[in-house]
Amino acid sequence: MISVARLLSLKPTNLSTVRNHIVSESDLIQGCLAGDRRKQEELYRRFSPRMYGVCLRYAGNVEEAEDILQEGFIKVYKKLSSYRGEGSFEGWIRRIFVNTAIEHFRRKTYQQPITEQHENTVEGKSLSILDELGEKDILRLIQELSPGYRTVFNLYVVEGYTHKEIGDMLNISEGTSKSQLSRAKVILQEMVKKYLDERNR
Repeated sequence: MISVARLLSLKPTNLSTVRNHIVSESDLIQGCLAGDRRKQEELYRRFSPRMYGVCLRYAGNVEEAEDILQEGFIKVYKKLSSYRGEGSFEGWIRRIFVNTAIEHFRRKTYQQPITEQHENTVEGKSLSILDELGEKDILRLIQELSPGYRTVFNLYVVEGYTHKEIGDMLNISEGTSKSQLSRAKVILQEMVKKYLDERNR
């Protein structure tokens, strides 16, 4: 398996090398399983830019995102033999990264205390104001959310999990998941309004 030191030396920001030969997904997987370091590095180069985007959404900063990225790829290599070809390979990798981000969140062991009152007062507020921002601006604002809000927001809005599934993943109640999402939406709206006001001054 590719060494951790080698993995850490490969940066997702330097992965734009154009290759004359595109290795097929099956050849890539078989090569990685056979211990071919070039195939392992190719797998990293091929998927790290998109997985880095996943990590950034869950992380509070770039350094944390890079930690999740490296940890996620180590798990991908270790679990590669369990991939059965059911569904897309990228989807399989993505699930590993989402789970890695969740584990990272759990290790931090902090979650914003939410009362049920939030669920009743803020559920259903629109995020249409986000349409006025670019992707990088939205990502930056999401990163400013507390870990609990950010994690639930990503799992529900981006990944499409239900509140029950999120509750099971994070070991919280379904109601708490709903409350976290509701509060995250309100905070995001407030941050967007403040950002737009400052930009238009």
